[in-house]
Amino acid sequence: MIDVAAVDKNGYTCYNRCMKLIARIKLQPTKKQHKALLETLEAANAACNYVSERAWQARTFGQFALHKLCYDDIRSQGIQANIAVRVFAKVADAYKLDKKTKRTFKPQGAFPFNDRLVSYKLDKRIVSIAVMDGREKMPFIASDHAMRLLEGLRGECDLAYRKGEFYLLQCCDVDEPPTGDHEDFLGVDLGVTNIAVTSEGTIFRSNTVKSVRYRHRRLRAKLQAKCTKSARRRLKKLSGKERRFATDVNHQIAKRIVATAKDTARGIAVEDLTGIRERVTARKPQRATLHSWAFFQLRSFIEYKSKQAGVKVVAVDPRNTSRTCPCCGHVDKANRKTQAEFLCVSCGFSGLADHIAAVNIRGRALLSAPNVSIRAISASQGQAPQL
Repeated sequence: MIDVAAVDKNGYTCYNRCMKLIARIKLQPTKKQHKALLETLEAANAACNYVSERAWQARTFGQFALHKLCYDDIRSQGIQANIAVRVFAKVADAYKLDKKTKRTFKPQGAFPFNDRLVSYKLDKRIVSIAVMDGREKMPFIASDHAMRLLEGLRGECDLAYRKGEFYLLQCCDVDEPPTGDHEDFLGVDLGVTNIAVTSEGTIFRSNTVKSVRYRHRRLRAKLQAKCTKSARRRLKKLSGKERRFATDVNHQIAKRIVATAKDTARGIAVEDLTGIRERVTARKPQRATLHSWAFFQLRSFIEYKSKQAGVKVVAVDPRNTSRTCPCCGHVDKANRKTQAEFLCVSCGFSGLADHIAAVNIRGRALLSAPNVSIRAISASQGQAPQL
């Protein structure tokens, strides 16, 4: 999220809060342009590997220091000046994450381009992009959503090569409406058996996603055991299909949750599941399901869609949310009889465990919010939720 300065009609400078989203467009190059793009991508990544080797030897990882160290050598390899600058930026960014490991780059890995290397004619859907021998103009295709995002394009983009096709992943600015102070929250419990359950009782089940994951996992194991050329071809064709399906499901769930919160003028309360895979001990049959689940992706989808809609998101501590009775407040491991069933050993209140957790998440968000009315807090405590 950033503040973008603009000048209004009266000459005053105003600031709009913006968020960054990525618009993906698919390039439509000719065979000659396709070859030029591929050569540019491979040459740029080869230059990155050269610069990374020099950086590792000299123990110098800053962008400007690398520029001074390697610029003449990179230019002698036929790399354009502007592309060379992006080479140093890519290597420096890689070492910002970890300076204890020498970085290497795949020959066809994505490469960052700035606005000097890429320009658009949105009305004609044509992009001009720098290659090794100059610039090439080529048409592109994009969804209506991506075209709306491109109206606020800003900064750099990544040239990506996926399964024989070229894509530009363009960073765009989107105005972010202000989030008000909500008097109530919609609690959301994330899980494996149920992807998400809200404090209202809406359940998003995982049966379909789990069956798709299981089917793909079995199919991959069979094909990998064959080790034939046709099996490898089939594996390559299937790669990413499961991930795309799960991503689409998460988008749909996040969209419905945010729409519900916006229509009822509420914020959204979610669990802070950072490090969940390290904290949870799972049996061997459950490990594949747990470690393939996109908890963070769903939460990130909820967060950015909420920002677009002006809905506030609050993250709360997830400990004992499914073991705490929302009616009497008793906390006990024995309250969670099974994975699905909750039964309070103190007052006898029972219900779906994930729904109980969502209600408790809502209650914790109400207690932590500074401007929530006493009426809303008292309504969430000491009363049995409607199941």
